[in-house]
Amino acid sequence: MTANTPPALDALTAGARAAGRKGPPPVHLWNPPYCGEIDMRIAADGTWFYGGTPIGRPALVRLFASVLRRDPERFVLVTPVEMVGITVEDAPFMAVEMTAEGDGDARRIGLRTNVDDWVTVDAEHPLRFVREATDGLRPYVRVRGGLEARLTRTLFYDLVALGEERVIDGVAKFGVAAGGSFFAMADASEIEGLA
Repeated sequence: MTANTPPALDALTAGARAAGRKGPPPVHLWNPPYCGEIDMRIAADGTWFYGGTPIGRPALVRLFASVLRRDPERFVLVTPVEMVGITVEDAPFMAVEMTAEGDGDARRIGLRTNVDDWVTVDAEHPLRFVREATDGLRPYVRVRGGLEARLTRTLFYDLVALGEERVIDGVAKFGVAAGGSFFAMADASEIEGLA
């Protein structure tokens, strides 16, 4: 950070570095005092900003991402000694790469985020699809805790290519099977034009 970095951000950075030394930090166990909001924002495209300027160092973004948590009322960066709120426009991460092997419920789908986390789609890391006002779908995968990654449009098309129809509770659904689960995107009759 620079000499003009606010002390709270300096402390947060130091705490995040200390926490990140031994693998993923247990942010879900930390309940330090809330120190207010800082001028940090994660844009809908996954770009992290501080003070209105993009954070250009990927290692620093990964460091902050490692101490990100979603509380019921806000997204926070949390260390053992302090917690600060930040703004997240959509999902905090973007899924930018996908691998797939196998078929049906035995299929394994791996997704890499823009902060280099790998997630295997399953019941613990489910896919979900949100209908946009334009009748399209926005796909998300749970990364950890309440944090999700939005899949790029290209990856969404890759998921659609793996899709199949299944009858769920008497209704034909279109979705994708992976990790022993079926993730419905929409009613099969509605799938035309949703992508």
